[in-house]
Amino acid sequence: MNRRDFMAFTGLSAVSLAMPLGAAAAQEYTPGLVEAELAAGKTVFLDFKADWCSTCAAQERVIGALRAGDSAYEAISFINVDWDKYRRDDLTKRLNIPRRSTLVVLKGEEELGRIVAGTSREAIKGLMDIALTAATA
Repeated sequence: MNRRDFMAFTGLSAVSLAMPLGAAAAQEYTPGLVEAELAAGKTVFLDFKADWCSTCAAQERVIGALRAGDSAYEAISFINVDWDKYRRDDLTKRLNIPRRSTLVVLKGEEELGRIVAGTSREAIKGLMDIALTAATA
């Protein structure tokens, strides 16, 4: 049995394995969710990912560890966007998302930052801190 079949068979996912206890789970994207969160004045952290993507899994481990280590990040609306399902969605097109493993921070009508395929703790923490500053301003 390969890893993907095992994960599907057991009901586990890379997200459930990577998310430390204590951190609130990210919301799963559905059309209209981002617009609703932004209209409510929230800062949105989008994670365009695929469960089979090793770069996405590395990003998720860093994001999960940072969120578990600082409850202030709960002020940010984290949303996971399934690349396989939504790569041709209006949101993906409008934001010009080039590939899975793309992280984007939005506030109102403005994009505050983006990382494409980066997995360094420092870069991801920097993006999360930009989101936190916007969320608490």
